[in-house]
Amino acid sequence: MVRLLLLSAVSAFALAGCDDGAVRISSRTTDDAKGVLKVVETLQCPDTLGSLTRKGSASADGLSCDYVGSRGAEVTLHLVRLDGRSADEALDGFERRLAALLPEAAAKVGADKARQQAEAAKADAEAARADAEAARADAQAARADGDHVSVVAPGVRIEAEDRGGAGDRATVRLPGIRIEAEGDNARVQIGGMRIDSRDGQGVRTETTGVSVNANSEATEVRVAAPGEAVRANYILTDGAPQPGGWSVVGYEARGPRGGPLVVATVRAKERGRDRVFDDARDLVTLNVGD
Repeated sequence: MVRLLLLSAVSAFALAGCDDGAVRISSRTTDDAKGVLKVVETLQCPDTLGSLTRKGSASADGLSCDYVGSRGAEVTLHLVRLDGRSADEALDGFERRLAALLPEAAAKVGADKARQQAEAAKADAEAARADAEAARADAQAARADGDHVSVVAPGVRIEAEDRGGAGDRATVRLPGIRIEAEGDNARVQIGGMRIDSRDGQGVRTETTGVSVNANSEATEVRVAAPGEAVRANYILTDGAPQPGGWSVVGYEARGPRGGPLVVATVRAKERGRDRVFDDARDLVTLNVGD
């Protein structure tokens, strides 16, 4: 049994749309061994599904069909043949096109991501240098000196300092665990999971296959399930959308690793008030399986 974080419409919209500013992510358990996803030649495009109603007929080649949902939401179902591309390359194209619909949100998320990655790289370099110095010192001691505590042993390094008005500072190094905390800022790495938090600047969380970038202005969520098949989704939300414009876009994608992929793209003008992402996922499931 594998744990897979799959974001529903309600939870995705709540990421950036809650009045209290909280980030909420729901999860469900899926068994990757319960079935192989189908190889699809043409799409099944029912007249209605949940809140969605098909616009016109499916395309003559059976590769796409369009739906409208409540409050102006739009969903397009695609059958994507890879033709030598990887699944990641195909999905990157969908992400770029969807992000272009929310350029300000994409720019905010991109700037935050670049800054946090630069800070993380710098912190990793500083941590590696500090660990090397501690190893060379070959110290196996513990000492307490006023407001500063240091413990260094093979595989273990703990530093804590009360700096008064400058804010507390702590460093913890244990096998598989790294924690850096200074005042209201913290960086935590536990195995494959990494969390960066800066006071007033949002939170960035990454695990293998899961990435969340969130602040008060924009939220980006990207999920890719482990396993041989492709099970992925992407959501970008603008906290301050233009009047009449889209406020959230994304996709749900599934299919064999070699394709074809079934991808439902979503565009919605309101957050957290309908189940358009759930219905888009149901369209994908109808075609390729769960």
